[in-house]
Amino acid sequence: MNVLKALAEAEPTPYWTADPARPEPAPALVGPVRCDLAVVGGGYTGLWTALLAKERDPALEVVVLEADRVGGAASGRNGGFCSASLTHGIGNGLRRWPDELAVLERLGRENLDGIEQTLTRYGIDAEFERTGELAVATEPWQLDGLVEDAETARRMGHDVTVLDAERLRAEVNSPTYVGGVWNRTGTALVHPAKLAWGLAAACRSLGVRIYEHTPVRSLTDRAGRLRLGTPYGLVSAARVALGTGVFPPLLRRLRHYLVPVYDYVLITEPLTDAQMASIGWRNRQGLADSANQFHYYRLTADNRIVWGGYDAIYHYGNGLRAELERRPATHAKLARHFFQTFPQLEGVRFTHAWAGVIDTCSRFCAFFGTAHRGRLAYAVGYTGLGVGATRFGAAVMLDLLAGERTERTALQMVRSKPIPFPPEPLRYAGIQLTRRSLARADRNGGRRDLWLRALDRIGMGFDS
Repeated sequence: MNVLKALAEAEPTPYWTADPARPEPAPALVGPVRCDLAVVGGGYTGLWTALLAKERDPALEVVVLEADRVGGAASGRNGGFCSASLTHGIGNGLRRWPDELAVLERLGRENLDGIEQTLTRYGIDAEFERTGELAVATEPWQLDGLVEDAETARRMGHDVTVLDAERLRAEVNSPTYVGGVWNRTGTALVHPAKLAWGLAAACRSLGVRIYEHTPVRSLTDRAGRLRLGTPYGLVSAARVALGTGVFPPLLRRLRHYLVPVYDYVLITEPLTDAQMASIGWRNRQGLADSANQFHYYRLTADNRIVWGGYDAIYHYGNGLRAELERRPATHAKLARHFFQTFPQLEGVRFTHAWAGVIDTCSRFCAFFGTAHRGRLAYAVGYTGLGVGATRFGAAVMLDLLAGERTERTALQMVRSKPIPFPPEPLRYAGIQLTRRSLARADRNGGRRDLWLRALDRIGMGFDS
């Protein structure tokens, strides 16, 4: 298949945010505003924080400040996998917080239930499908880890089935599969941008004021209130919640813990009935393969295939620029991998090719904290699994701002921090060395070299 031909007409923009259902932009903030809670960031973290705050106390004055458009960054660019996991998978959670894993898994399932209930309560059509996820092995060495994680997931209350190659290909037909695991309870699929837009509409219905095109340039602490400086107005708030992801944070301390990693995505044209029949996929699960450099993929409501992952690119100096979203070599590589996975779909074209920035930390799941004597809280570092976990992060922030000791705030996961990244040039060198070692492990039957084993020992190992 000529992958360049398949990519020739792909628009360099996120498919999700190009949806005709996108709301008109909200006005920017002009003039001074006072509020009880100011939320910085109009992605999932910020929107969940605003919504849950108003549900807890309808009398609160809540303001959301978004630098661009609601859902315009990571929240509108991801694959739409809404996972119950709060720890970037059971394996990562088991290695880091074995004594808390049962609680974390229960809270994660309750969190996913809460998301579904919220969508129903506010009539949000986010194309929510609770179909579960297939973790597939494309090499025999990947099977042992899948089976081990499946056994742990089953003990934690998940509905999990181990599939051999024949049964797996009966679910989704690819010649590359050698086996897999279907977790029916751990994942739902959503339209990412419609989720963000729906949450914003729900917030407004409760009286939240949302200002778009309103970047926050400064944060000062005066007379017992926090002041947020924007280009055309000042916000005076009793409390502040930061949900800015990896973008330059208002708290300098966070810069040591976060790196922006670019993730690249393709989406096909809608498949015909014959093409759908050739791959099966009647149960519409989300899928991810099990290499260190992995792909994730799923169907949309109109039977397009979203195909992303594999290359995770860090640019020197925490590079964040619009031109970094254009990486033709990576999109071409993704297209080649797509047709290797589904050779029966030769001739299918891609309609959109884009990228998003993942807020990555060294423990691969969110961390939390406060500043300004408990009047500011943050939740960051979701590392690509934040569609669902951001609701949990929002609840943690509100607990912290209220000064409450809850089941959430008592967790070691919530009370601890990841290992910080070193400064440049060590940061860039370490990340590049890790990428090369992970690729080498994939080529060598999963065997981890000295560098990866050293990262494992200090708690920075990554194998999913």
